[in-house]
Amino acid sequence: MSSDPPADGRSDFDFLFGRWRVRNRKLVDVVDPACEEWIEFDAASAVEPIFGGLGHVDRIRADSFEGFTLRQFDPAAGVWRIWWASSGRPGHLDPAMEGSFTDGVGRFFCDDVLGGRRVGVRFRWTARPAHGPRWEQAFSYDGGASWRTNWTMDLRRESP
Repeated sequence: MSSDPPADGRSDFDFLFGRWRVRNRKLVDVVDPACEEWIEFDAASAVEPIFGGLGHVDRIRADSFEGFTLRQFDPAAGVWRIWWASSGRPGHLDPAMEGSFTDGVGRFFCDDVLGGRRVGVRFRWTARPAHGPRWEQAFSYDGGASWRTNWTMDLRRESP
């Protein structure tokens, strides 16, 4: 009998476990569709499994904010759900992103209201074993016909 987890997607985020240095590139105002000014900054992240690997928590710290991500895998639906909260919006938990990985790329979507406007939100996760994981956030103001990336994170594993 094998002790390998089922190949249903529950292990798709296992590449993320550990401690990371995170290089961020973000639009100064992600909710302003006309914003063109980018900032770059560093952060530290630590990701650990919970619920026997069916979920995990991710804490990220930068000089300007602290964030918390909860990711949970739903084996019945075969999807991941991702929730985000940060010190930039105390008392607020963003709507769950929902999606899965195909060919090593995770795509997760939700609808939200930001800056008084309805917006589609997309996360894209890529493991990139040779370069370190990459996360991208994009918004759509036209029902998903077009997407504008407004934040990227490139992760480098911390030395033990």
